[in-house]
Amino acid sequence: MDPIPNARRLRRGQTLAEEKLWTIVRGRRLDGFKFRRQVPIDRYFADFVCRDAHLIVELDGPTHEDRAEHDAARTEVLERCGYRVLRFDNEVVLADPGGVADAIGVALRLRA
Repeated sequence: MDPIPNARRLRRGQTLAEEKLWTIVRGRRLDGFKFRRQVPIDRYFADFVCRDAHLIVELDGPTHEDRAEHDAARTEVLERCGYRVLRFDNEVVLADPGGVADAIGVALRLRA
């Protein structure tokens, strides 16, 4: 199965929180690091990926409620692929985008 059409569909249907975070990280705006959206890794699509820093940023909305085990298994697979995973609730991104950007910046500098 070709993952590209699914990635495109996910990018077109992004949430408000994903739009907000994308404006922060796109175009190397965050400490000069390049991010991509909806990147296929193993059997999952990672929300935001910085390959240079081996960092994935996942946003969790209402669909993630009561899915802690699934999210933990997903994180484990992504970590086995060599990435560190940061998770933020959509509400946090919308309420404090600067704080989220700062937290991502710290994670980027730790791996760079």
